[in-house]
Formats: sequence, C-alpha cells, structure tokens
Amino acid sequence: MRAQLSRRTIVASFERILAVMRKEAIQRRRDKRTLILIVSVPFIQLFLFGYAVNLTADHIPTAVADLSMGQRSRDFVDALVVSGFFDVHSYLGSEAEVLRALDLGDVRAGVVIPPDFDSRLEGGTSQVLIILDGSDSFSVQSGYSAAVAVAQAHALEVVTARLERTGERVQTMPIYSSSRVLYNPNRDDMIFVMPGLIAMLLQVLAVNITAQSVVREVELGMMEQLLVTPLRPLELVLGKLIPSVGLVVFDMIIITIVGVYWFRVPFRGSLLLFAWLSLLFIIAGLGLGLLISTVAQTQKETQSLTTLLMLLSQLLTGFIYPRSPMPTIVKAIGNLIPLTYFIRIMRGIVTKGIGITFLWSDVVALAVYSAVVMGLAAVTFRKRLD
Repeated sequence: MRAQLSRRTIVASFERILAVMRKEAIQRRRDKRTLILIVSVPFIQLFLFGYAVNLTADHIPTAVADLSMGQRSRDFVDALVVSGFFDVHSYLGSEAEVLRALDLGDVRAGVVIPPDFDSRLEGGTSQVLIILDGSDSFSVQSGYSAAVAVAQAHALEVVTARLERTGERVQTMPIYSSSRVLYNPNRDDMIFVMPGLIAMLLQVLAVNITAQSVVREVELGMMEQLLVTPLRPLELVLGKLIPSVGLVVFDMIIITIVGVYWFRVPFRGSLLLFAWLSLLFIIAGLGLGLLISTVAQTQKETQSLTTLLMLLSQLLTGFIYPRSPMPTIVKAIGNLIPLTYFIRIMRGIVTKGIGITFLWSDVVALAVYSAVVMGLAAVTFRKRLD
C-alpha cells in the first residue's frame, strides 16, 4: 500500500512538473519577440566579439623623424615596416613634431633617428629612439616587442656585414634557441578567444533566461496564481528550468558550429565530453540566474545584476586577462563565477584536445559549484515564495 502510494505521489509530481513545462513552452511560443531575441542575440554578440577582439596590434601608425637621412637609417626604417608591425604614415623634421603627432592621436608610435646615426654606426654603436603611445596598452606591448626584435636583428646584420668587409671570419652565435608554440602555432588570436567567448555567451544566456523569466512572473502576479495550485516550490523550479536547459543547449550547438566552421577554430577534443560538461555548466548558469532572481525585485534590477556579472566575467575569469597576476582577493571573487572553471575546460577540450584526466579539478569544482548554487537558489527561492 505504501509503495503504491509513493508511486502515485511520484507520478503526480512528474505530472505537475510537465504541466509547468508545457506552460513555459506555450509562454515562450507566444512571446515570439523575446524568443527571437534569445536566439539571435548570442549570434550577434558572437560575430561582434569574433571580428572586433584582436589582442595583437600590428600595422601601428608611425611617424618617423629621420635626422640622419643616410642609407643605414633608411634600411632601419625599412626593417621596421617589413616586420608588419609598423606603418609609416608621415616623415617629420624633429622629435617635437613626432611628440605632437602622438599628442594629436595621428600616430601610435614614433621613430627618431639622430643626425649622426650612420657615422656612429660605422664606427661602433648608434642609438634610435622609439616612442610609443602608452594610452594604448596593446600597441605598447606589440610595438615594444617588435621594435626590440627588429633592432636586434638589424644590429646582427650590420655586425655580420662589417666583419665580412674586414675579412674576418663570421662566428656563429654561442646560443641558438628554437621555439615551438603548441596548439596554436600561427598564434591566431581567434583560437584563444573563441572557446572563452562561447563559454561567456552560454553563461549570459543561461543567467538571463532564468532571472528575467522568474522576475517577470513575479511582477505580473503570475507567481501568486501558481502558488495556489498543488505545485511544490521544487516542482515549480524544475518545471521552469528544464525548458530553459533545452533552449540554451540549442543555442550552444549553433554558436559552437558557427565558431568552428565560420571562424575556422579547430575542435580537437571529445565532442561527448564537451557536451556533458557544457550541460553541467548550463545548469550552474541557470542556478545562478535563479539565485539572482531571488535578490532582484524588478526586471531593471535583474538587468543591472546580469550586466555586472558579465563585466566581472570578462575581467576576472581569464576570458581575456590572465588570472595569475591578479591579487588573491580578486581571484576569490572570480572563483564565484562558473565561467572561471568552464573557460579552462573549454580551452582544454577545444584547443588542446585533452581529456578529463587533465581537467578533473575544474570539473569537480564546477560540479560542486552547480550543486551549491542550485541548492542555495532553491532555498532562497522558496523563502521568497513563502
């Protein structure tokens, strides 16, 4: 008798969950404008970020003040241009004019070659002043590295030519280094950015769907109507979350296909492992959205909180900026965001092609995070309903 009663209770619970799921599906289908936004916005963001984010600054606009006007100085400027990092936009007559061009924003770099450059180079050593616009960090990083590399290579050519003219034997360098870049040999920024971008879009979508849906129903008074039914809080949460999982999974499949085939980002890992861990991440995102809905009272507050979450996700999770130099407290804040763990999982599977043997710590952390945030969201959601 007890077993039969328990079975009936379980069946009744499933029927109530299915009823809420049908209500959510009908509501989504009727609200076509919101449904179109949910499906289209991730694609728009994917293309905007995909084409806009470029972490390597090349073809930096450059002003040159060649006060030497000799063959050696022209060869040095040509070497800078050939490197692909500098484009000469103007030739000026003095260092002051170069500084003025930088102040006006006409160029991002300046090269000042002294009048005695050629003569001093023939006699021994000479000097060139490279001025970079420090207000643009990417131009400074790329320009500084490129300028140093070009100067060293050009200096080696000058020394080699001098030794050959004097008839001395050209010795090889005492240390010869070779480098190999794993997983991204062409140093393509898209291979670094795209896995993290897909992960961030999934988090934004999962959080927004749940948070906006719950808060909207509270504002419209529909939540009170549901509470007078035999529905239990857990059944209500499951009935609202399960359709959202399907919608986010659909978006995940599409944006992943676009990232791999349109942006030509190689997918080297296990597709099955990627699917299961993405589902775990989506559940964490939905739980976080439900938790936000218990804090926010209106849809405007929800938008503010989700915008703040997106900003923190871009800065603190390793999406663009590395986490290793960050202070401990900043890292701790980043650990409260599920994207922190999933970005490493995404890059491990998509870019490196490694398995769960190397990712287990992040997988465990994400699983624990999902369980904690879902439990906390369920408790706080129930308190809000009460």
